[in-house]
Amino acid sequence: MSNSAQTSAMDRISALLDENSFVEIGASVTKRNTDFNLQEKELPGDGVVTGYGVIDGSLVYVYSQDAKTLGGSIGEMHAKKIAAIYDMAMKMGAPVIGLVDCSGLRLEEATDALAGFGSIYQKQALASGVIPQITAVFGTCGGGSAVSAALTDFTFMEKENGKLFVNSPNAIAGNYEEKCDTAAAQFQAEAGNADFVETEETIYEKIRELVGILPANNEEAAFGEGCEDELNRLTENFEAEVKDPAVALADLSDDQFFLEVKKDYAKEMVTGFICLNGMTVGAIANRQELFDEEGNTAEKFDAALTVAGCKKATEMVNFCDAFGIPVLTLTAVDGYCACKCGERNIAKASAKLTYAFANASVPKVNVIVGKAFGSAYITMNSKHIGADMVYALPNAQIGMMEADLAAKIMYDGASPEEQNKKAAEYAALQSSPEAAAKRGYVDSIIEPASVRKHLLYTYEMLYSKRECKPSKKHGTI
Repeated sequence: MSNSAQTSAMDRISALLDENSFVEIGASVTKRNTDFNLQEKELPGDGVVTGYGVIDGSLVYVYSQDAKTLGGSIGEMHAKKIAAIYDMAMKMGAPVIGLVDCSGLRLEEATDALAGFGSIYQKQALASGVIPQITAVFGTCGGGSAVSAALTDFTFMEKENGKLFVNSPNAIAGNYEEKCDTAAAQFQAEAGNADFVETEETIYEKIRELVGILPANNEEAAFGEGCEDELNRLTENFEAEVKDPAVALADLSDDQFFLEVKKDYAKEMVTGFICLNGMTVGAIANRQELFDEEGNTAEKFDAALTVAGCKKATEMVNFCDAFGIPVLTLTAVDGYCACKCGERNIAKASAKLTYAFANASVPKVNVIVGKAFGSAYITMNSKHIGADMVYALPNAQIGMMEADLAAKIMYDGASPEEQNKKAAEYAALQSSPEAAAKRGYVDSIIEPASVRKHLLYTYEMLYSKRECKPSKKHGTI
């Protein structure tokens, strides 16, 4: 039985939804199987509570597994109840939230349970990109349940009791739980499988926050609550903050709101959501430093694209494009991560990110806040692959490479004085934001303090964007 079974399935629903708003569906449904004396066991609701309610007045569908009933295991009717909730959510265009505490497949039902799992997978696949899907893991989420969680858009894990795994730690050759708990929340967060790791109480708050800023479906605009922040507010500290985009993005956003996604995975790339004049915007940014709570540098990162960073950013771009959420990038990248391990996959990972940006039809804005060199810069939402508006800070550098390195290559054998002179000339002619602006690759060079108001005006202008793409079923990248 789950170690979180002391919290009932219904209690979790009550903690998540608006007070007294939950309406249960299928309360009388129970198992049909009678093998292995199942007919002698009482299985209220077949181990899962399903229904609908509201979060801040918005309709959501919920299922919550009951670990006190055969460990919350998934059998035939258990799965049918979840599938039925998905069918209703798709008809109504409302999010589905799964509160997971499950020991896995119900062994007594074998192939019926497997068929049920398959039906859930199919519903999740059909719902992908149509309605937001959220999973919160409070207890065990193993085997096929882990795959189900990965099929959803966002996965929350309770930091102490949440366990997410395909193979349990003890089933991995050479490993055991005490050596490395591969099912633990922190492990899964660092692997990129858990988007948020929180306490149980905080999970409810974060889900409500997330539902509040996301559209209910792919045909609804993404607006949160109205903006009370000053629209023309200056971001005086923006230039100093851009090294840690989590801080810079919060400064840009209405009332300092920033919901970071996958903050423990690929820390060199920051992804999350901000609000600009009430509009939800998906943010992707290169990180050079991680600030602690006092504003001091806790970690440093190379200004390079990594395999994990590309995967993290690709997921965010694809989600935003599916749900019509505008995209913002803060670009500061001087190349690709140069390591043997990364070299195995960096070309493919970078290609997927390039495709995601180029393929996205939502409003796309790029602010170049530092170095933007080589094809890594092209990948980061450049004008060349379809960004609608590109801004640059005055100290940005845009081009092939560092000016001094370019001068050394171009004037090999020249004196150091001559190389320095040519480096300065190269920087002015080829690597400055002014040079890029003259060629139309940058739309405007803006002061750091004015970034917020420029973004507000730009997204307002892009609100009615329409873009036609070649007719095709889907890409293959």
